[in-house]
Amino acid sequence: MVEHRLKCWCNYFDAIASGEKTFEARFDDRGYQKGDILVLQKFDHEHQRYVSPPGARFGFQELRKRITYVMTGGRFGVEAGWVILGLGDVQ
Repeated sequence: MVEHRLKCWCNYFDAIASGEKTFEARFDDRGYQKGDILVLQKFDHEHQRYVSPPGARFGFQELRKRITYVMTGGRFGVEAGWVILGLGDVQ
């Protein structure tokens, strides 16, 4: 099991946090595997900065999600070299 720390744009971070979005599309430059952990850090891409937790001056808003499924690209409309990752809660 590997832990991957990744920037996650605010709108996608919020959708994952609410449970509305249960997947993540990523370029497969890290060899993602089922069971790996994603540490998603909320990132404001317009201002190029990480978002701190409410009321905090420092730190990152983070979500920890386990990869439950990996769909590799090159088929079903997903470009080769990309993956769709199913996300579940970390126990």
